[in-house]
Amino acid sequence: MNKKLKKTIFTILPISLGVILIWYSVAKLTDDDIKVIKESFASANYWWVGFSVVLGVLSHISRAYRWQYLLTPLGYKPRFANNIMAVLVGYLINLTIPRAGEIARATTISKYENIPFEKAFGTIVSERIADVIMLLSIIGTAFFLQTKLLSSYLFKESDSNSNILYYSLFGLVVAAFLIYRLIKKSTNPFIQKIQNFVQGLIQGVISIFRMKKKWPFIFHTIFIWAMYVLMFYVVTLALPETHNLPLGAIIVGFVVGGLSMALTNGGLGTYPVFVASAITLYGVDQNPALAFGWIVWTAQTLMVIVFGGLSFILLPIYNKEKV
Repeated sequence: MNKKLKKTIFTILPISLGVILIWYSVAKLTDDDIKVIKESFASANYWWVGFSVVLGVLSHISRAYRWQYLLTPLGYKPRFANNIMAVLVGYLINLTIPRAGEIARATTISKYENIPFEKAFGTIVSERIADVIMLLSIIGTAFFLQTKLLSSYLFKESDSNSNILYYSLFGLVVAAFLIYRLIKKSTNPFIQKIQNFVQGLIQGVISIFRMKKKWPFIFHTIFIWAMYVLMFYVVTLALPETHNLPLGAIIVGFVVGGLSMALTNGGLGTYPVFVASAITLYGVDQNPALAFGWIVWTAQTLMVIVFGGLSFILLPIYNKEKV
């Protein structure tokens, strides 16, 4: 398979999957279901949805500011406006080509600030390491807070099977330890590449704590993810069926929604369904839950399209002396 065909498949497949899931989820709705969902949309308080968008913008500004802490030690001080617009362009590209946003972001800042692409991309990889740690922490928190509920849901309230989850987790820990030992001692070239990759990730994490302004960097990392969670939370206040959801439901819904974005571009078709399936565990009816998922996803996606599109237009104007 040539690279061009492979790239086309990996671009079209997630979008196609999202479109199919949207069609499937809509096709199985009855007329009464559609009526209830429309009523939920009509009764929503869109001031809360707008506030969610504001929080999203703050997270992007914070991400652009955090990026500066990694670029400055390399000897580069790009204009803050270019940082913000490069971040927004990256998010917009991710809606069309999975994981291509990081490349687009590095390319953008390289073009307008004369920062070598490989150095810009390296700082973005370091950022992603910090983000992965935060995501794993939130997933761990969700599981810790809602272990009983999640296990009973996964295993259909079966007492005989409820311990399978714990045994599975223990097995994963043991397997991870054995794999680590195998990788550490192996002389196989492919295994050594994996070993070097993992060591690079570890060194990237350590480098964060060794940087001069590590505490501002850590603060912005926490702030960014706090804004993500709050973006999700405030939209629950927009619907009467979801405004009393407990903290556990917020965390679980946020995690499930975030994971769904790995399946299709920006969670197209998957995000509303996954989020709805999560919050129905807390007594919310299926149709309002689905409406909630669509409202959250639509607000987030429109924010990226609007601000990302504006960034595409404004970047050459703002940097006209360099174009």
